Amino acid sequence: TSSPRYLAMKLMIFLVLGGIVAGLCYVRAASTDPLRWHTDPGAAAPGQGRFLVLPEGGDRESPTFRTDPATLLAQVDTIALATPRTYRIAGSIEAGRLTYVTRSRWVGFPDYTTVSAVAVPDGARLQVFARLRFGLDDLGVNRARVLTWLEELDRQS
Repeated sequence: TSSPRYLAMKLMIFLVLGGIVAGLCYVRAASTDPLRWHTDPGAAAPGQGRFLVLPEGGDRESPTFRTDPATLLAQVDTIALATPRTYRIAGSIEAGRLTYVTRSRWVGFPDYTTVSAVAVPDGARLQVFARLRFGLDDLGVNRARVLTWLEELDRQS
């Protein structure tokens, strides 16, 4: 026979585990509103859970690429779409801005990255705004992804 205390403990464990599973399901199934995430990287501010690459300011200064903005965005688009679990959710090369969602492997946490390119005298420079949706800290995941994209752009140049 089970004591009331044992049954209460089992119920508590069941409720906690159920809450965790429900939270994970919510994160995995969370819809994406492109209007909320397709924002101008140049107007963003650095902060916790965010990583900015800008011609001036931001967390890292954007390098100059010896090409035009549309060609640079096309290169970024190819690199981004080759990144596992990454999909374009808004924008176009013609519009000058692209936004992607990248989901983590196991839980499916969504991170959003918006990229635009600006013309400069020697070519084009990127504006990149990467940020998380859930939580306070992405443990450097957005920074690592954006730096990988920049390294690949350097290799292609």
